[in-house]
Amino acid sequence: MQLPVYLDNNATTRCDPRVVAAMLPFFTEHYGNAASRTHRYGWAAEEAVDLAREQVAQLAGAVKQEIVFTSGATEAINLAIKGVLEAYAAKGRHIVTVETEHKAVLDTCRRLEKQGAAVTLLPVDAGGRIDLAALEAAITPQTILVCVMYANNETGVIQPIRAISDIARRHGVLLMTDATQAMGKIPVNVEADGIDLMAFSAHKMHGPKGVGALYVRRRQPRVRLAAQIDGGGHERGMRSGTLNVPGIAGLGKACELAGAEMAVNAPRMAALRDRLEKGLLAMEATSVNGSTAYRLPNVTNIAFGYTEGNALLTALNRDIAVSSGSACTSALPEPSHVLTAMGLEEELAHSSLRFSVSRFTTEEETDHAIRAVKEAVDMQRKLRIDLP
Repeated sequence: MQLPVYLDNNATTRCDPRVVAAMLPFFTEHYGNAASRTHRYGWAAEEAVDLAREQVAQLAGAVKQEIVFTSGATEAINLAIKGVLEAYAAKGRHIVTVETEHKAVLDTCRRLEKQGAAVTLLPVDAGGRIDLAALEAAITPQTILVCVMYANNETGVIQPIRAISDIARRHGVLLMTDATQAMGKIPVNVEADGIDLMAFSAHKMHGPKGVGALYVRRRQPRVRLAAQIDGGGHERGMRSGTLNVPGIAGLGKACELAGAEMAVNAPRMAALRDRLEKGLLAMEATSVNGSTAYRLPNVTNIAFGYTEGNALLTALNRDIAVSSGSACTSALPEPSHVLTAMGLEEELAHSSLRFSVSRFTTEEETDHAIRAVKEAVDMQRKLRIDLP
C-alpha cells in the first residue's frame, strides 16, 4: 500500500493506464493536426477525434454532432452560460442558478451581473437539494437559462434533474447542468434527463487533465450559442483553436471505459464509501453532510465536531490525501459555501472533510484511512480539551 492513501478523487483521478495507452500514439506517431485535411497525418488525427466524439456522445446519450471539445468543464461552463446569454439576449438576460454550484458557474454569473444580467440564486435544504416550487417561482418571462449542477462536487448530492428540466421546458427556458462529477459514475442521459447543455471534464473519470466537453442540444430545441473564442471556426464555430488530439483521445477512452464498467464500479465504490463512513461515524460528534438518499456512490462529506479541518488535514497529510472542500477553493480561508448554504454553522463547516474513492481504491486503503482519521481526530480533541 502506497502512502499517503489517495481519497481526493472528486478533485482529480488517477489516469487509467488504458487511457494513457490510447493517448500515447498521438504524441509521437500520429501527431498531425486534426484540421489538416490534405495528408494522412491530419486524417489520422481527425479519425481519432471523430472516434472520441462518438465515445463521449454514447456515454452522454447524445449524438456526436452535439459534442464540442473544450479544455475542461470550466471552459465549457463559461461557453454555455455566456454563449446563451449573448445568443438569447433579445428574449431576456435572466439566469436562475443555485447557491451550491461550483465556482465556475457562480463566478461566471457574477461577471455577467456586472455586465447587466440578472441572476437569481436558489437556496437548498439541509440535504443540499433545491425546492422545485421555488425554482418555478423564480422563472420570469425574461429568464433564458436555468443552471443546476447534476451532482455536487463537495457532498455528492444529486439534484432532481428530470423534474428541473420539466419545469424549464414548461416555461421555454434552457437547462444547463454541470455534470462533471456525475459523468462516468452514474448513468447520465441528456435525452432521458431533458438536458440542453452539459459540461464535464476527463480528469474526473480517470482521463487526462486539460480536456473536457460541452454537450449542445441540436433539436427540440436547437440550442444557439455565441462563440467565446474566435479564430478559425473549429468545433462548428463554437470553439476555435487547434484540438488537443491526445487529450481528446483520452477523454473518449475514459468515457468508453466508464460506460462499460459502471455497473461493476459504482456498487464497489459505494461499498467502500459506506465502509469508510461506518468506521468514521462510529466516533462521537460526527455526521454526514448532505443527503444520503440522493448522492454519488463514491463520496462522503463528514463533519468532525470539536476539531478544526485545516489542522486535521495537516495531521493526516502523511497518511491520506483528502480535502476540506473543492480543489478550486481550497486556498480560501472561508468555510465551504456549499456547506453553509445547507445550514451548517461556520465552525462545523470548518470541521468537515470530503472523502472520495475511485475504481482503484482498495479495502486495505479504506481501513488505513479509518484508523488514521480516528487517531488524528482523537488527538486533536484531546489537545482542545487540555487547553486552559
